[in-house]
Amino acid sequence: MPHVERGMAVGLFGGSFNPPHEGHALVAETALRRLGLDQLWWMVTPGNPLKDRNHLAPLAERIAESEKIAENPRIKVTAFEQALGQSYTARTLEFVRARNRGVCFVWVMGADNLKSFHRWQDWRLIVRTFPIAVVDRPGSTLAYLSSPMARAFSHARIDEDDALTLARRRAPAWTFIHGPRSPLSSTALRSAKSD
Repeated sequence: MPHVERGMAVGLFGGSFNPPHEGHALVAETALRRLGLDQLWWMVTPGNPLKDRNHLAPLAERIAESEKIAENPRIKVTAFEQALGQSYTARTLEFVRARNRGVCFVWVMGADNLKSFHRWQDWRLIVRTFPIAVVDRPGSTLAYLSSPMARAFSHARIDEDDALTLARRRAPAWTFIHGPRSPLSSTALRSAKSD
């Protein structure tokens, strides 16, 4: 895990990044700025249990490509989940919290993930572990109104104008951040590459 100090605000941005693209970088930069983060950990996962692994590029390749895209020095590309021997977000977040007392973490995800977030293992535990920032993605803007997570935790949603306070809030707390969106998607990039 990257080095952090007590009191820092750190975003956790996980994904398979297969491949990483400028849309991911836009989400990361938006989170850094709008949440007032000291760091953002770009967590390249060994694989997503909900996705087909047959077309998954090697982890080392996805890390190297992520490092090229994540130019901001406050973005730390890491793949520490591989050492944990599992790829469930809820377990990863418990591990991070246990080893980084006094650090204010925020889970960061694109709005495209919010639509299916209720399919993640122990998704309610994730919401209760760290505050969550959902960054707008094309075709997913209304997910903050209609997704099962948004409905189940509507009481915990804070206005995006208060996003700078999110890292210091007690979970459950979440916000939806509107802003510039990139039309790029990893699925589309893989399809174009195989054509």
